[in-house]
Amino acid sequence: MCGAVLAFLLIVVVVCYGIVWNNADGKHFDDVNSVPFNETGLLLGTSPITRNGVHNYYFDYRIHAAVDLYKHGKIKRIIASGGDYVGRQKYGCNELVAMRDSLMSYGVPDSAIILDYQGTRTVASIINAKERYGVESLTFISQRYHNERAIWLAEHYGLEAVAFDARIPHSKKKKIRNVGREFLARVKMFIDLGLDGGD
Repeated sequence: MCGAVLAFLLIVVVVCYGIVWNNADGKHFDDVNSVPFNETGLLLGTSPITRNGVHNYYFDYRIHAAVDLYKHGKIKRIIASGGDYVGRQKYGCNELVAMRDSLMSYGVPDSAIILDYQGTRTVASIINAKERYGVESLTFISQRYHNERAIWLAEHYGLEAVAFDARIPHSKKKKIRNVGREFLARVKMFIDLGLDGGD
């Protein structure tokens, strides 16, 4: 009985992952020249410092991807969305202020950056983009596995979406951990959507 249950759960996890992966086919890009134009890029947040106090290269690569899109004229504004509230510190820094400052250090003007402090989850970032900022189509900026799920969610909420895949750091341990977490995140997404929840 336990074996059958485990086999069923494994099938559910793999099917959920595959559905999201297949849906994103042709909608995410790793070559900036191939990315279609959208007025808005949604930069999905992460802290520049990990919970262990070390430098987070996922942050760097997302910033670089956003800058590349902006400088190549693929987006005109960037919504930097994250889980910090105004004045709150996460791992010793304000995530969204760090994102804004990093973007500006590469030449993105402050006038082209919107800080969404209510983007506590991917689904919250998407709903805020639609309802608060009037976005109808957008370009996600994150790592590929995250972008695939974000595209599914955006389409569920009636948005047109593509994505630009930021580089993934070479750390095998972090890559395995994050991809493994993504398998579970996709199952949770379908459960939440089925319960009229979110991401």
